Amino acid sequence: MKILTGNDLVTGDVIWWAGDGWSRQVGDSVDVGEQGDDLARTEEAALRVVGAYVIDATLTDEGVRPAHIKDRIRALGPTVRPDLNLKPNDADAGNWVI
Repeated sequence: MKILTGNDLVTGDVIWWAGDGWSRQVGDSVDVGEQGDDLARTEEAALRVVGAYVIDATLTDEGVRPAHIKDRIRALGPTVRPDLNLKPNDADAGNWVI
């Protein structure tokens, strides 16, 4: 599975392509297949996202999970203050980075 991520141009938030727009929740991601790079260029040109790139992910019983630890950390939000972290739908998300 390939998913698309980047940062919101206005807020800087990590966002994920959900098929019909962007979401702050990685669980809303959809498989972009071979169209990911084209989609990233189109969305960046429309000034909806910055730094968009395609990553590998897996679909688990709990939802979409980025394959690489860097993107798992990005999916959980800031690492400096736990009270600012996103609260993903996957209750076990805190174990992703281990």
